[in-house]
Amino acid sequence: MPDLRCTVQTCVHNQQFLCDLDSIEVGGHDARTTSETCCDSFQERTGDSYSNSSMTGQASDLTKIDCKATECMYNEHCACHAGKISVEGSNACDCDGTECATFTCNC
Repeated sequence: MPDLRCTVQTCVHNQQFLCDLDSIEVGGHDARTTSETCCDSFQERTGDSYSNSSMTGQASDLTKIDCKATECMYNEHCACHAGKISVEGSNACDCDGTECATFTCNC
């Protein structure tokens, strides 16, 4: 599993730049650029989730990444095989405000 870093502080799953999910899904089936990808697992933090954020699962730097960006050079059978990846989108309100910064088109 890749080492996953996440700068999306508006996501309920982000715990000190790590994701507390065991697996995430990166979207962008037809992506040719980083901005055409997204974290489909994003869930916006609300007022209630800020106070409860420490109650979620254990954050990990090793998360399974299901990748729908079929043109990415790290995508092998819909799984990410990059050693390290970064999901970005510091002020995201929905998954479209996020992106996989590691995406590299093999086109």
